[in-house]
Amino acid sequence: MLLDREQIKEILPHRDPFLLIDGILEMEKGERIVGVKNVSADEYYFQGHFPQEPVMPGVLIVEALAQVGAVAILSMEEYKGKIAYFGGIKEAKFRHKVVPGDTLRLEVTLGRMRRNIGTGEAIAYVGENVACKCSIMFAIEK
Repeated sequence: MLLDREQIKEILPHRDPFLLIDGILEMEKGERIVGVKNVSADEYYFQGHFPQEPVMPGVLIVEALAQVGAVAILSMEEYKGKIAYFGGIKEAKFRHKVVPGDTLRLEVTLGRMRRNIGTGEAIAYVGENVACKCSIMFAIEK
């Protein structure tokens, strides 16, 4: 593993229970990144979503993708110590349920960056199945 949770906490301001990534497997700073989230039955959101059939909420899958993308950006020298804010989402599609025991592979390819605004193409996989695909936009604090 390239980065573990403790190393990720040195880059991102997120903390439990809202740090939604467990590690970074690959990274080309400012270009592309692959992270992982091990989905546990102990996750706080499974208590209510849904107790009879636990499913990871789609918005949290998107948040996990955004966090992985933020690691790629905030690892760049010019953005170290900054905060990347979620700026928007387009064309989010959810194709596969994410349940306890799944491992999410979170891939983000960064696109255009103008000043402090950027975009990325994000895909979350469970095995070879696409769980979620979307375009994300972010803003970096000045």
